[in-house]
Amino acid sequence: MQLYIGNKNYSSWSLRSWLLMRHMGIAFDEVRLRLDEDEASPFKRTLATLAPTGKVPVLVDEGFAVWDTLAIAETLAEKFPRLALWPQAARDRARARSLCAEMHAGFTALRNHFPMNIEASLADVGAEQLRTVAGIGRDIERISAMWTAALAASGGPFLFGDFGIVDAYYAPVCSRFRTYGIELEETPEAYARRILELPAMQQWDREARAEKDFLAIDEPYRQAPR
Repeated sequence: MQLYIGNKNYSSWSLRSWLLMRHMGIAFDEVRLRLDEDEASPFKRTLATLAPTGKVPVLVDEGFAVWDTLAIAETLAEKFPRLALWPQAARDRARARSLCAEMHAGFTALRNHFPMNIEASLADVGAEQLRTVAGIGRDIERISAMWTAALAASGGPFLFGDFGIVDAYYAPVCSRFRTYGIELEETPEAYARRILELPAMQQWDREARAEKDFLAIDEPYRQAPR
């Protein structure tokens, strides 16, 4: 399989699929593209051959392309049932899917004003945005309450016990909270720290901070599975 992603420093949607696959030991070739809205760019030209959306991530399996993180997650859950990427219990699966859908479609204030930027430390920006932008505080409160409730019900260490799709979905949020210096209550703070300390997440972090050389290259960067 090949997973097409964008810049690791900025592409939160790419992180979701990449982290899920890397943490769960699913082998794939990584193809990293420099994010660029220019229709003539390598980013747009490459994606035009794969998906009508022109966005990352895209998973290609035996020449068949799947786009959008939810579709990729469901495809992987079907392809690797032994990995239990969704919780085993039906109601837990439904709740985990609800949490993913809420992230997929919501939290626009947080996503728009706290874009993922792994290499940056922007606590002053975070404090200012919290004071001046309506909705960010509500988004943070909702996410904190969601994490707290799920961890209390499952006993942790991840939202539904073992790491799964829903944890990969909230990994970019953990990164955003770190970048913008957001202070959380003890339980959500400990959860965010566990996500950030995952070996796969730390690999993504290192490669995000080291990709300046990659940003000067106009051709896709390919990394074999490991």
